[in-house]
Amino acid sequence: MAGKKQFDMDAALDAAMIRFWSAGYADTSVDDLSRATGLNRSSLYSSFGDKDALFLRCLDRYAARYGDTYDAALSCAASEPLAAVRAFFDVTLERIADPGLPDGCLIAQSAMAIPVLSQSVATHAKEALGFQRSRLLSALKAGGLTAEDAEAFAEHVAAVNQSLAVMSRAGAGPAQLLAIVGVTLDALAGALRTRT
Repeated sequence: MAGKKQFDMDAALDAAMIRFWSAGYADTSVDDLSRATGLNRSSLYSSFGDKDALFLRCLDRYAARYGDTYDAALSCAASEPLAAVRAFFDVTLERIADPGLPDGCLIAQSAMAIPVLSQSVATHAKEALGFQRSRLLSALKAGGLTAEDAEAFAEHVAAVNQSLAVMSRAGAGPAQLLAIVGVTLDALAGALRTRT
C-alpha cells in the first residue's frame, strides 16, 4: 500500500534507544541512528522528526518501560516499605546485570548531559528524574514515614539509584553495588523503626 511504513516502529525506537543509551546523546549522530535502526536519514526524519524529537521519544520509552517496573516494585510500600525500596533497587540492579543491555541508565546519562542538551530535552530529562523522586515520595509516605523523612529519603534513594548506574558504568561489580544499596536500606530501616 502506498505511503505505508515498511518497518517496525517499535524495533526502530528500541534500536535508537539502545544507541543513545550506549553512547549518550552528544556522541550519537543521525548517521549512527540510521545505522542502528536500519533506516536512511530521510526515513528517520519523516518518521520521528529531528534528533531531539527522536531522543525525547526514546527517553519516554525508557521511562515508561522501567517506570512500570518500579511502580510494581513499590506497590507493597504501605505494608512493607523496606521490602518495597529493596525491590525498587532490585529493578535497577537487575537491569545493570542484564548483559543484553548497555551499562548505566539513559536517564542518568541524560541528566549528566544537561549542559549540552537543548532546553526542551534538558527539561524532559529533569522531569524524568523528578518522576522517580515523586514515585518514591508517594511510596515512602504510604509506608508511614513522616512527610519530612519521606522527602529526605525520596531524594536520597533517587540519588543512590542514579549513582548505581554511574558506578556500574565505571566498573563497580555486583558486590559493591549491593553494599551501596545496603547502607541506604539500613538507614531507611532505622527511620522506619522510629516513625510516629
